[in-house]
Amino acid sequence: MKILINDEAYTVTAGTLAALVAELGFSDARIATAINGEFVPGPAREHHILVEGMRVEIVAPMQGG
Repeated sequence: MKILINDEAYTVTAGTLAALVAELGFSDARIATAINGEFVPGPAREHHILVEGMRVEIVAPMQGG
């Protein structure tokens, strides 16, 4: 299926947001996720089904000072 991840087109096999995070190699990373502009907390990722054309954002928190 084709989706946008951080504004870039990808073809993925994952069916859920949790599976997508794993497919991209972020399973153990501290990240924030959103689907179509709506924040999705970590525990809810397995319940979010992906469909063709979705916009997914995956970002890592930054530290600064």
